[in-house]
Amino acid sequence: MNKLILASSSAYRKALLERLQLPFECYSPDIDESPLEAENGHQQAQRLALEKARAVAEKFPEAIVIGSDQVAELNNSDQQATILSKPGDHVQAVKQLSAQSGQRVSFHSGLAVICDGQEKSLVDSTEVEFRELSEEQIENYLRIEKPYDCAGSFKAESLGISLFKAVNSNDPSSLIGLPLIALCELLRELDVKV
Repeated sequence: MNKLILASSSAYRKALLERLQLPFECYSPDIDESPLEAENGHQQAQRLALEKARAVAEKFPEAIVIGSDQVAELNNSDQQATILSKPGDHVQAVKQLSAQSGQRVSFHSGLAVICDGQEKSLVDSTEVEFRELSEEQIENYLRIEKPYDCAGSFKAESLGISLFKAVNSNDPSSLIGLPLIALCELLRELDVKV
């Protein structure tokens, strides 16, 4: 099997890929992740996953390279969808969770696999419906979990699940940042035994 490389420095994606029990290396793609004008969350996730995989595949052309990116999109019914980035600090996390209270948020997880110059990519989307959250609930959650490096300001694999009313998904790992069901299928197409 060709060397497997995850084009990411994300500890969350690394932990997800470790579930497959395949040997792999991580390499940071170091790309500009700025959104493009008029690009929606689905398009941005797919583009960034491909760009990450391409950047690393250039350095390791003999490897199977996995790129992934997740974009959160707040679906306000009365206005255009808003892209939610990683909050970075407590103040921004409070703002994000307050805006998501009682709302639906789409999490678009882009996935790209490059091997021998061939590219395969897709986007797996998960919809999260948030409960109505009080200021106290938001503060308590953030004080405990501190999810400042997570788009949407929560960790679904941990206490963040308590913020939800419902989750609609084809793949629970997609919400954490790497759609493993789709990845397994793409790897099997490349004759990688998963």
